[in-house]
Amino acid sequence: MYEFVRGPLALIAFLIFFVGMIYRTIKYIRGLDWQADRVAYTAHFSYGLKGALRSILYWLIPYGTHSWRYYKVFTLIFFTFHVGLLITPIFLLGHNILLKESWGFSLPTLPEAVADTLTVLVIIAGIFMILRRIALPEVRIITTAYDYLILAIALAPFVTGFLAYHQAPTYNFWLIAHILAGEIMLVAIPFTKLSHFILFFLTRAQLGMDYGIKRGGMKGKGLAW
Repeated sequence: MYEFVRGPLALIAFLIFFVGMIYRTIKYIRGLDWQADRVAYTAHFSYGLKGALRSILYWLIPYGTHSWRYYKVFTLIFFTFHVGLLITPIFLLGHNILLKESWGFSLPTLPEAVADTLTVLVIIAGIFMILRRIALPEVRIITTAYDYLILAIALAPFVTGFLAYHQAPTYNFWLIAHILAGEIMLVAIPFTKLSHFILFFLTRAQLGMDYGIKRGGMKGKGLAW
C-alpha cells in the first residue's frame, strides 16, 4: 500500500495538479476582455504594470492594505495559516529526501523544529478559522459545507503529518493517511477555491493594472472614468 500511494498514485496526483493549474491559468487569461481594453492597455502599459505589481505586493504584506489593518487579529492568523501552508510542505526535510530519491534533486530544508512549529501553527490557525465561521454571524451566514470541506482538505496533511512525525500509535496508518491527504489536496487544488494560491496573483494583477491605468494613465487626458 505504501509503495502504491508513494509511487503511481503520487504521480497521478501531481499530473492532475500541474495540468489542472495550467488549464485554469490559461482559461482565466483567455477569459479576460482584452479587446475592450486593448487601447488603454497598449497606450498606458507602464502605468498598468506598476499598478499590478503594487497591488500584488501590498496584498502579500501583512497589514499592507486597509483591509488587513482593519482586521488585525484575523490578518495575523490568516498569514500564519497561508505561509505555513505553502512553506512547510516545500521545504520539509522528509519531503526533500523523497524528492532526492525519486528525482535526483532537492530543495533547501527547514530545521525540523521550525517545520514542526509551523505545522502546529497551521493547525491552530485552521481551527481558529473554522471557529470564526461558526461564531461570527456575518461569516456564518455565507459559509457552506463546501467551505468546511476545503479547510478540512487543507488541514488533513498537517494533522496526519504531525501524528506520523511524532510516531503516534499505528504509525504506518498515519504515514499512509498523510500521503493520501496530500495527494487529495493536490488533486483538489485545480477544481476548488484552493486554486487561489495561483489565481490570486492573476486577479490582483488584473485589478491593479486596471486601477493603475485608470488612475495614472488617464490623468490629465481629459477622460472621465
